[in-house]
Amino acid sequence: MFEIPDLVTRLAKVRHFRALPLSAVHEIVTSGSVQTHSIGSYIYHEGWECAGLFVLFKGRVNLWKTCFQGQESIISVIDPVIMFNEVAVLDGDPNPVTAIAFQKCITWKISRDRFQPLMGKYPILGISLLNILAKRNRMLISKYEDLIARPVKARTAKLLLDLSSYGSQPVDRISHSNQFLAARISTVPEAISRSIKILRETGVIDCTRTEIIVNCPDKLAEFAQVDNELFKV
Repeated sequence: MFEIPDLVTRLAKVRHFRALPLSAVHEIVTSGSVQTHSIGSYIYHEGWECAGLFVLFKGRVNLWKTCFQGQESIISVIDPVIMFNEVAVLDGDPNPVTAIAFQKCITWKISRDRFQPLMGKYPILGISLLNILAKRNRMLISKYEDLIARPVKARTAKLLLDLSSYGSQPVDRISHSNQFLAARISTVPEAISRSIKILRETGVIDCTRTEIIVNCPDKLAEFAQVDNELFKV
């Protein structure tokens, strides 16, 4: 568990907060609370009353959206250090997605009622949220482009390139089940199974019960219909 002085130090190093005096950072931090979340636990639920603004300091969080007919999609994967649930804090409406701890997580949370006055007092908080919203918007546009332009096999190949860091490491099958992979690219587990079977039969990947190994990342990039140089930057 992080103590308040440690959180103040960490937050003060974040680009948007470097211009603030430590007293201001301390006021912001002490207006919220630190929470721990076990693996697989729900941090907040879609459609429930605004849970507040969160900052992830340790672990990984998956943001899930329940779509038509109950299909679930992972809208975003959150890594430290970044804010999330910013939309509900800004508009006061219910949480737009469900947040689940993919790993053991440590978060800092502040209620909307406490955050709004701070945002008026320290405009840098609003600027930080705008930057996050802009990045998330670009990510959603990119995902939308994938959905309308790439078939499931191509989306599966692209995801495996990402998860394997362009073939430099195996993909753990325990934490990345077919159901999880399907949620990442907005499809169903059966479609993931078919795509992985095709990729395995071509020799591009090897697949066991515990891991997926990318044998030919450049060939997998062709299946993904992407420029392989994008993954090598």
